[in-house]
Amino acid sequence: MKVVATERSQLLAARIAGALGAGVAEARFSRFPDGEHALQRGALDGETVVVGSVVDADSLVQLLLLIDACRDSEIRLVVPYLGYARQDRAFREGEPVSARAIAGALGRGVFRVVTVHVHKETVLPHFGAPARNVTLEAAIAEYIAGLGLTEPAILAPDHGALSFARAVASRGGWEAEYLEKTRISGTEVRMEAKNLDARGRDMVMVDDIISTGNTLIAAAKMLRAAGAKGVHAVGVHGVFVGGALDLLRNAGIREIACSDTIESGSSRFSAATAVASALSR
Repeated sequence: MKVVATERSQLLAARIAGALGAGVAEARFSRFPDGEHALQRGALDGETVVVGSVVDADSLVQLLLLIDACRDSEIRLVVPYLGYARQDRAFREGEPVSARAIAGALGRGVFRVVTVHVHKETVLPHFGAPARNVTLEAAIAEYIAGLGLTEPAILAPDHGALSFARAVASRGGWEAEYLEKTRISGTEVRMEAKNLDARGRDMVMVDDIISTGNTLIAAAKMLRAAGAKGVHAVGVHGVFVGGALDLLRNAGIREIACSDTIESGSSRFSAATAVASALSR
């Protein structure tokens, strides 16, 4: 077995290969004079694990080309971050179901698929191949434990994400709660930790995706005003659009950490162990 990756997922791919005890196949990426993508992969050996996050249109094209370049082997596809997954239905007449379109295109010629914290698991059948979604509660809990906080509280951004927060908290024996929003007026919203006193405590907000960071920023200000000792943010996928990382830091959030599903300077823990385990089953 060999592992091969697109340009945006090389670090995670190397870690997955290490966890599997597999080799890494070389892939060279370039462009034709007209801007079209080109690539050439190295030698393969039997089964192939193709790793590629869909973070933009270029990464999608690279992943499609890499899958085709490996077509003579049995491909196990790992999509650490599946862009377009949030468009899992047509919200208005005339819209595409983007998650279906992207998953369907990626799944052609693939033996198995592994995703990481995909937005909704209802997307998985669209790959047209057996697909498994893995979650990173264990890796997140291990990271939080390493921060050395005293009795931290784990917070979900809303009630819908509470089960994820509880799963993380259960690993460390911590309390878990969600942020309750109360609309004060047409422009003002109060946000507080439901049934949990923030005074003098470290509060760790966890979410699957950190994109604009607006909810985390508003919550951090409220929690600090409520007397929180420190506010931290941990996400699986660090998208960080519109300068979100700097905005989060300026909001007084002490630690901002995400996994390596989208590789950046905030990638503080890895999805490799969870992915390798899923591939080995």
